[in-house]
Amino acid sequence: MPRSLLARTFLLLALLVLLTTAAWLSLFRYLEAEPRARDTARLAASTVNLVRASLLAAATDKRPRLFEELGSREGIRLLPAEADDRLTPLPDTRFHRLILRELAASLGPHTRVAAQVNDESGFWISFRLDEGDEDEFWLILPREQAARNVAGHLLGWGLLAVVLALLVAWLIASRISRPLQAMAAAAAAVGRGQIPEPLALGGAEEMRRLAGAFNAMASSLERHEKDRSEVLAGISHDLRTPLTRLRLEAEMSIGDDNARHGVIADIEEMEAVISQFMDYARDESGETPIPTDLAALLRDITERKRAAGYRVHLAPTDLPQLECRPKALVRAVTNLIDNAVKYGGGEVWLQAAASTDAVNIDVIDRGPGIPPAEAERLIRPFTRRETARSGPGGTGLGLAIVNRIARLHGGHLDLLPHPDGGLIARLILPLGSRLYKLH
Repeated sequence: MPRSLLARTFLLLALLVLLTTAAWLSLFRYLEAEPRARDTARLAASTVNLVRASLLAAATDKRPRLFEELGSREGIRLLPAEADDRLTPLPDTRFHRLILRELAASLGPHTRVAAQVNDESGFWISFRLDEGDEDEFWLILPREQAARNVAGHLLGWGLLAVVLALLVAWLIASRISRPLQAMAAAAAAVGRGQIPEPLALGGAEEMRRLAGAFNAMASSLERHEKDRSEVLAGISHDLRTPLTRLRLEAEMSIGDDNARHGVIADIEEMEAVISQFMDYARDESGETPIPTDLAALLRDITERKRAAGYRVHLAPTDLPQLECRPKALVRAVTNLIDNAVKYGGGEVWLQAAASTDAVNIDVIDRGPGIPPAEAERLIRPFTRRETARSGPGGTGLGLAIVNRIARLHGGHLDLLPHPDGGLIARLILPLGSRLYKLH
């Protein structure tokens, strides 16, 4: 059974059309069998009577000439019947039984009918010149007269009707499945955290109501996410002012150097947490997508990180241009490098490769890595592991920000174990992908 609704609906409608057509043809063949058999028998009986009358009217010495005329002009042959003739009866079908019944009623019960006599095919009908005559003749008509052939034009029109019915069935199935396919794609986009285009409010009343309800749900989700981001950004922004005052107070009022440095370190850690909140709340979709040289972008990130004292190794490669939001992409790769440096032992390898449909950007470290079962959970916002890879002080937003930016470009983030130990954070960006606005 096909998996798609379009194929299943079309298959069921096509099956209904074919079964209906088959039933109609069977009924037609049954109903037209009797009138066709009656017409065939009447034509054969009329021919026999005409030939009998012609033979009776013709002189005995003229009959051979009459036989020749009937054979050459009408396709009718006459042969004398012999006692040892070998007969093959007509097929035992309802149509041929009706012919036999009609011929017996018209020509008499002594009439014999055969499909073959002495292995010669035809429509063979026996008759006598008169009831008292012992001589019997065979009238041989073309075999087609006893065959049940449905007219070719009827078959042609029937075939055309079936083709038209199947086309209409395909149209009906596609009109049913098209809005459902659009809704399935939109629902998948919502599941990826993206904001799909509003569904068209067309078609049947039920489909319009369903599309309207879906549009309302998507709009509500977008509004809810926007409100949450604004609240998060507002709180993070409002916390910066008292933290700045605390830092000034600590530098001016705390005399003990160790205590002062400890307080300032705590304040800096809090500011880093607030920065991550701000990054997560930032609407990256406001940046205009432009064609970007990915190789140059990765080289620039590597040089800036090396200048900051990071040990980052970039594997040179040729990459195609990609229409993307470069600032958001820089933020995503930078977050992955910072995460690898923090939890992976300090040395990071950055490499990228292009396939036929996507670009993979890998940030590799040789740290303790993470269990594969934890990979999907750790990409979610505010999720942490209290282990060597996620020590205290993290917010659980770093990987969520990267995945959010990946989804903004129609891609995703994968966390994979390295064969030699460590973690591969793979940012997958489809080539020619649609750029989304996320909720």
